[in-house]
Amino acid sequence: MGRQDQQLQVLNALDAAKTQWYHFTAIIVAGMGFFTDAYDLFCISLVTKLLGRIYYTDPASPTPGSLPPNIAAAVNGVALCGTLAGQLFFGWLGDKLGRKSVYGMTLLLMVICSIASGLSFSHTPTSVMATLCFFRFWLGFGIGGDYPLSATIMSEYANKKTRGAFIAAVFAMQGFGILAGGVVTLAMSAGFQAAFPAPAYEVNAAASTVPQADYVWRIILMLGALPAILTYYWRMKMPETARYTALVAKDAKQASSDMAKVLQVEIEVEEEKLQDITRGRDYGLFSARFAKRHGAHLLGTAATWFLVDVAYYSQNLFQKDIFTSIHWIPKARTMSALEEVFRISRAQTLIALCGTVPGYWFTVFLIDIIGRFKIQLLGFAGMTAFMLGLAIPYHHWTMPGNQVIFVVLYGFTFFFANFGPNATTFIVPAEIFPARLRSTCHGISAASGKAGAIIGAFSFLYAAQPQDKAHVDAGYKPGIGVRNALFVLAGCNLVGLLMTWMLVPESKGKSLEEMSGEADDEEASANGGATAVNSSGVEMV
Repeated sequence: MGRQDQQLQVLNALDAAKTQWYHFTAIIVAGMGFFTDAYDLFCISLVTKLLGRIYYTDPASPTPGSLPPNIAAAVNGVALCGTLAGQLFFGWLGDKLGRKSVYGMTLLLMVICSIASGLSFSHTPTSVMATLCFFRFWLGFGIGGDYPLSATIMSEYANKKTRGAFIAAVFAMQGFGILAGGVVTLAMSAGFQAAFPAPAYEVNAAASTVPQADYVWRIILMLGALPAILTYYWRMKMPETARYTALVAKDAKQASSDMAKVLQVEIEVEEEKLQDITRGRDYGLFSARFAKRHGAHLLGTAATWFLVDVAYYSQNLFQKDIFTSIHWIPKARTMSALEEVFRISRAQTLIALCGTVPGYWFTVFLIDIIGRFKIQLLGFAGMTAFMLGLAIPYHHWTMPGNQVIFVVLYGFTFFFANFGPNATTFIVPAEIFPARLRSTCHGISAASGKAGAIIGAFSFLYAAQPQDKAHVDAGYKPGIGVRNALFVLAGCNLVGLLMTWMLVPESKGKSLEEMSGEADDEEASANGGATAVNSSGVEMV
């Protein structure tokens, strides 16, 4: 009996379905969550300099203030800590309660905490930052839930032929979210500069922060709630995925009914076949059977996601510091606060437009042609090469006239991150694990990535601290410098390439049940655990 004969008709219908309107609806609904996620996570990097100007400038000082390193680390990193916790919790909950049941919770949490982040009022700078960090932690918690749920829902709705492109398209909305954060910040800073120009008599940058600048960062953060609000209704209208309903909830009638409406075809209810297919397949995450079948895969997806996020989030959250170090963005003392925000957002928008967004969409268009494995290898290799190209002649790039080439090379690191492991590490965990553990395993892999992001964010902040005597005398501990930090990030990418080669499977062109081994469980059980991995249909490249 062939695999298609063993499979439920409702799942075969999903695998063989032609691209239809419901696919695009699912991409938009799930993708807008990722648009919101990226906007909320990365817009904070655009306003941290402004927070330092507003709350940590000494009126008697001739130089503008900046957030102390520990507070800057907290403001930038606390949402990542929340995201890690949310990925683990909602990933597990998505397998227990169902994908759709949990999907609305994450969105509501993001809406509430985006608005609350912008309303972080208090009497002292420290308490304002503490309130902001509190709400950004819970914002991150909601964002974390979006990762395993969106990936799992899209993979379980998609057809076999274009599944990679559909999941990649959901994740590619992250690029538009980063771009939107830059554009919104550009518009806000330019608008407030025009409406509330700094008084002409103010001769130093520290004194040129107009009171209205405090509204800028608050409005930018609160606008993150808007796309989430717009998609909440459509999330609630989506039916539960047939794979969860059939293979986990074991309700063949409901699965067939839901997908008959979505696909607009008649689908037979196969109660007895479902019982045969799901009998004896309830092994858990910590079982020896899971370890034999998928232990190496989980290690591979978690380790590679960890390594790419060390580099990716370091680059994204601290672009402003890198651009200042090469003098592409002028020193803060030469600009007003709003002008500095404008220049930082302009630089980040340019990088997003030329490097980040194209990388995502190269993945969308090529992933089902080239495959996940090759794109991930290519991406890690490209990131390694371009980071070394930045680090080795670093002092050359800081000289006047060379910054443009540095920025171009720096943009290529973002291109290969997104036409590479930043996208594929999101896609592969949604395809290779069993339905009853798919959301959990994706959440574990994603949380490993956020652990890397946290390490990258906190470590890079301190590593890139200025090494000049003035800063040391002011109480700052000198870091290893941007150049050495780039060498470390290049090393992370090289290790990621090796881990991909050894542990990451290719899932192009295979059904989810073939990849997870669920199509062959009966045969594997009969032949014993030793053949389970080989009989799963997983192709190790």
